[in-house]
Amino acid sequence: MPKVGDSAPDFSLPDGNGKLHPLSEFLGRKVVLYFYPKDDTPGCTVEACGFRDTAEAVAGKGAAVVGVSADSEESHAKFAKKLGLNFLLLCDPEKKAINAYGAWGRKKFMGR
Repeated sequence: MPKVGDSAPDFSLPDGNGKLHPLSEFLGRKVVLYFYPKDDTPGCTVEACGFRDTAEAVAGKGAAVVGVSADSEESHAKFAKKLGLNFLLLCDPEKKAINAYGAWGRKKFMGR
């Protein structure tokens, strides 16, 4: 897991259409990179809609929103279309980027 001041772990992941997006695509820009467990679940839907609804304001600050999960390209495409998402969702089924960023772990329930 990166620490403050570390370089961001590199990745190149496909979107819902199979197009690869390397981290270098965002060189010189700020990125709001968020990881989430699964497409079309209640919490992840609320989170994605929040990013959708603020993506224009985030872009106005010179940043891009990028979501990453282990779901398939087909799942991402359906999820993005269903919610009208206006930002990238990237697929990481092998969890390489997810693990490099320390985003995968045991789920906590009520702080335990």
